[in-house]
Amino acid sequence: MDSILSVRQVTEKVKQAVEARFPYVWVQGEVTNLSRPSSGHVYFSLKEGEYLLNCVWFRGQQQDEAFDPLTGEVWEDGPRPSAARTMENGQTLICSGHLTVYGARGQYQMVVDLAQLGGIGLWHREFEELKRRLAAEGLFDPAHKRPIPREPRRVAVVTAPTGAAIRDFIRISNERGLGAEIRVYPTPVQGEDAPPRIVDALRQAVDDGWAQVIVLIRGGGSTQDLWAFNDERVARAVYDSPIPVLAGIGHEIDHSITDFTADYSAATPSHTAQLLWQERRVFEQDVDGLELALTQAMERRLDGLASLLEHRSRALALLSPLEKLRFQQEHLRHAVRRMSAALDARLSLHARALERLSSSLVSGVDALERRQVGS
Repeated sequence: MDSILSVRQVTEKVKQAVEARFPYVWVQGEVTNLSRPSSGHVYFSLKEGEYLLNCVWFRGQQQDEAFDPLTGEVWEDGPRPSAARTMENGQTLICSGHLTVYGARGQYQMVVDLAQLGGIGLWHREFEELKRRLAAEGLFDPAHKRPIPREPRRVAVVTAPTGAAIRDFIRISNERGLGAEIRVYPTPVQGEDAPPRIVDALRQAVDDGWAQVIVLIRGGGSTQDLWAFNDERVARAVYDSPIPVLAGIGHEIDHSITDFTADYSAATPSHTAQLLWQERRVFEQDVDGLELALTQAMERRLDGLASLLEHRSRALALLSPLEKLRFQQEHLRHAVRRMSAALDARLSLHARALERLSSSLVSGVDALERRQVGS
């Protein structure tokens, strides 16, 4: 009977499996069964149709938000109360946390780490409708996109003047490139008055006619915080700009209508600076490469000139009067040697002929003398 598990063992195994499979999740649903006992913990369920997910938000995790828990950006308008204190039944809530099993009841539940109020559904529909309409008009057409200049010397930045986005942008610009002048066109980047103010700042940057590129940036935030960049007025102002616009709105997961109408959309505000200017060590490496290429080219040139000089020196030596004189002297020596040899051969031939004639003459005289003696 070793295969029979106790209730505790089954519950522990299920708990381990659930926690291993869902160590961190995001869940969206409608708040129901909200309860706030004296312990300070918050109990509620997330509802979707007939489905329920029980949740617990422990008191130790219910901190007021001095910064955006999703992006780490400090709220410009001060800390915000935790959703644990403001949430109500019927609200849409987006929660993050992990799934586990509460053994005392044998049911699985979500332990919430942080949450944000929703209302996302309506906004999402508005976003998709505007996106579809502007796309049909051609505002997202890649043929309209212009290249973003590399290593620009004059950059207009449209953003909030005190936010983390502009601080990061300036810090990175100081660490990269060869130096550039940056003009900040200050504007609110969230709230109801943000869209017209952003449009005015963009138009002012265009009217100044100074910048090579306009950078439109805003740090990360909730959907509500970034909604100004889903405003049709802002999207059209970016599209109509005669100066290339580089957008860096929110973080990599964030996509606004303005991102689609901009000439280029960076993942983050910091990424915009990285796109505009190279790291200085890249320039140093380029200089080293150019120096090496120049040295190699000079060595090849010198080797080529040395070979050419040697070739022409040999050609000049062959064509010089001194070389011709030496050649003629050598030719004369050969001629003298040949003449001497020919003369020697000629004299030897005549000497042998003379010797034969002398021998014949002596023989004739001897024969004559013998005939005279005999007669």
